[in-house]
Order: sequence, then structure tokens, then C-alpha cells
Amino acid sequence: MKRTQQRQEEKLDGKPQTQTSEENRNIPPALKKLLAWDVAVTKKFVSFMLNFVPFRSLRTHCKILEYSCHGIAWLAGWLAFCWMVDKPEWYQMQVNLFIGLLTDIVMVAVIKAATRRRRPAVNDDPFCIGPDKFSFPSGHVSRGVYIVTFLTWLDPITFIFWPPLLAWCVSLCLSRLLLYRHHILDVLGGIVIGLFNALLISLFWLDQESCIWLISYMTDEKLSGAEYGV
Repeated sequence: MKRTQQRQEEKLDGKPQTQTSEENRNIPPALKKLLAWDVAVTKKFVSFMLNFVPFRSLRTHCKILEYSCHGIAWLAGWLAFCWMVDKPEWYQMQVNLFIGLLTDIVMVAVIKAATRRRRPAVNDDPFCIGPDKFSFPSGHVSRGVYIVTFLTWLDPITFIFWPPLLAWCVSLCLSRLLLYRHHILDVLGGIVIGLFNALLISLFWLDQESCIWLISYMTDEKLSGAEYGV
């Protein structure tokens, strides 16, 4: 177990892949100090957490959490949900949540392309879906925070589902660190972007009439076939 933990800590250093690429870029001294502080604090935090058996065993569940908030899975799954569940009273929730998933991907992709911060470790898991090589901000965290904010604030679901949603979101944030996918600032950045995305969707919220028209337009062929036997 100690050898495994040591190997993970060595991966966390990521010197050949992370520091060299960032050192070759013209980074302001203040920002460089902040990034170095973030790397050191992240390493100490993860190493401390891995001293506890429950958190070491949690790494297995972290994989499931990673898959549970992957962008492709959510886009494909939500499209399938919108297609199969034909309830007009749900159209507004379905459309606005889906738009937020798209804006989340765009914002995260643009910021990652601009910052180009390397991940704390190279992903050597062949069964892992992704991730891309840049780490700031965490797309999983921004997506998870947006989804939870949407379902608890923008279009609240039954209160009984709030605790498991919040627990899932907090566990997701921790999992990005325990899996060495992100630094602490990456996770904090993802939280900020997820909240900003929810605010953005609230400002450009589509009303029920617009959502009904949009879904009817997109599924016109399916509805015609069902009604007219085409």
C-alpha cells in the first residue's frame, strides 16, 4: 500500500509533463508563485487524505463519479431523456438544462485553450473516458455544480432529492483531487464557472411556449409518425 501511495505521489509531481511546459511560457511572476503554491498545497492535501483507509478505498468509487459527470454521457443521456419523455410540463426544464450543458462545454473549452495549464499527473488508465490534457478549470466540477444549481434553484425538484444531489457534487469535487486529475484551483475555478453558467441560463431563460415550439420542431417527424402512421 505504501509503494502504491508513493507511486501516486510521484505521479502527482508531474515534473516532466507539467512544469517544463509552463516554464517555457511567459507567465507573470505573481501567477507563477500562485500556481506553484497550488501544486504544493494540492500535493499535501491529497497525500494527507490518502493516509486514511476510507479515502484510499474511495478512489475506486471516484472512477464511477468521473463517469457520472462526463460531458458526452450527459449530452447523449439528456438528449435521449428529452426524446423518450414526452411531457409538455417538462419541456422548459429539458431545454434550458440542455442549453446549459452546451454553454458549459463551450466556456470550459475556451478557458482551457487560453490557460493551457497541465494536469498534475499523466492519465495512464486505458479505460478512462478522457480526460483532455489541460486542467483549468475542471469541466466535471463546473458541470456538476451547474446541474445541482439548476435542479435546486432554477427549476427546483422535490426537496427530498437535494441531499443526495449535494452529496454527489461534493464527492465529485473531492474525486477530481483524489484521482490526481486536477489541482485545487482547477476545482475552485470549476465551481465558479458552474455558478456563473447557472446565472447565465437564468438571464436567458426560455419560456414554456418557446420550449414547446423548439421540441415540437425538433421532433416533428417523430410526432407525425405517431399521429398519422407515417
